[in-house]
Amino acid sequence: MVRINQLKTLLLLALLSGLIVAAGYLLVGNETGLYYGLAFAAFSSFGSWYYSDQAALSAFKAQPTERADAPELYARIESLCDRADLPHPKLYIVPSESPNAFATGRDPEHAAIALTQGIIDLLSADELDAVIAHELTHVRNRDTLTQAVAGTLSGALTYLGRILTIGALYFPVARGIGRKANNPLAILFLLIIGPFSAGLLRMAISRTREYAADEGAAEITGNPLALVRALQKLEEMGQKVPIHGNPAFAPLFIVNPLSKKGLMKLFLTHPPTEDRIERLEEMAKGIEPSTKASKTMSPAV
Repeated sequence: MVRINQLKTLLLLALLSGLIVAAGYLLVGNETGLYYGLAFAAFSSFGSWYYSDQAALSAFKAQPTERADAPELYARIESLCDRADLPHPKLYIVPSESPNAFATGRDPEHAAIALTQGIIDLLSADELDAVIAHELTHVRNRDTLTQAVAGTLSGALTYLGRILTIGALYFPVARGIGRKANNPLAILFLLIIGPFSAGLLRMAISRTREYAADEGAAEITGNPLALVRALQKLEEMGQKVPIHGNPAFAPLFIVNPLSKKGLMKLFLTHPPTEDRIERLEEMAKGIEPSTKASKTMSPAV
């Protein structure tokens, strides 16, 4: 199942990159646009690979937390990392009462886990373990990089569409670039079809990775039902107290951090929480819940 999810993710990323290349071709109107598209996709991917961690942390005003400030939380994370055979990530606290969490970083050696103050206060010890294990699975599977690249490529395609709009409105010379620059179908692709398709692909990537991370959390903790209880609490409280920040980083969180009211329902990047819970409950039927870890680890702070 993990390998299938990885193949799906690679395919979806390849389709996203293909949309960028197609947009470059349509924007310029000849083969040179293909090279521009490839270069733009490569540059965007590299930038997201190198700077994704700081961008996400800054967007939600996450504060670095030292061991002296949260020794019990550090001990909890390190114990789970040892079980998952992962380097210990940096810990950040997001000063928000909205209960949520996310992981970021280009690889396990440069990873960070961010927990909101709300999730630390809300969840019990085993539930917090399950959430941290979920985020550690994202780190292990390098989903943090995948989501950053997907988000950047999706944003880049939207940006190309804006370039076309601005060029057509304010720079008449740009209207004549290439034979296909004024093609109505090309304009429709760049302004509507391309960005919309990129958004759908990005949501598909996010949903695939969330299911895999839930499975990884159950594997690390041996207690799928702890994550079930955590998701139930996060879903209920998260909508009462939505987090404020750049919606481009919404796929990083364990549950959708944005309001589900009105048109926001169209842009949800997470699978339905009910589906995730159903999958975890099915897993729990074949796993004896592990209470040993919860007893030996320090309580949540």
